[in-house]
Amino acid sequence: MMVRKTLFLVFGSLIFLHGLAASATMTPTDQVRSAVDAVLNTLKLENLDRGAKREKIRSSLQQIFYYRAMSQRTLATNWRKASAAEKERFVNLFSRLLENTYMGKIEAYTDERVEYTGEKIKGKKAIVDTMIVTGSVNIPISYKTVLRDEKWLIYDVVVEEVSLISNYRSSYKQIVKKEGIDGLLSKMEQKIKQQESPKDQETKGQ
Repeated sequence: MMVRKTLFLVFGSLIFLHGLAASATMTPTDQVRSAVDAVLNTLKLENLDRGAKREKIRSSLQQIFYYRAMSQRTLATNWRKASAAEKERFVNLFSRLLENTYMGKIEAYTDERVEYTGEKIKGKKAIVDTMIVTGSVNIPISYKTVLRDEKWLIYDVVVEEVSLISNYRSSYKQIVKKEGIDGLLSKMEQKIKQQESPKDQETKGQ
């Protein structure tokens, strides 16, 4: 349960970064803080139904996550072996999978507190360290960002020293080894269909 709560908090704290403070004149921490405040306020809005909130979230995610960089890091050496068409297909599927995976989790948000504990900037890359403070445990979360076209874009999230991208990389590597890129893409499509099925959506809403 703690892992699930951590994931939706990670996701929720990112979704409005681009829309509110994309300017490079703001520090990565400023942008993260603005994003967290915005998402918490949005989740409390009563004038938007669940579907409208999800669409707004999905649109925002597509602007703040650097999906191509995340995809490249996830496939690692297999990225170079993939064709241009396979790369494009993977990016599209991976972004959709990430959006769907965490969409339902932010809807369960309660009242955990987010503290900002540090920031490290090196050239065009930066790490923003935060702490999710709950009633029973504190969860360290770091956001890895890169400056691209005057926007700090997220390319990895580290929760309790475990990289989100590394987790996917490990599992996907095994699938590619056994079933090839096509096998991985097929499994991703199946997962997305499962996530977006009416039955699955109904279950998430309970």
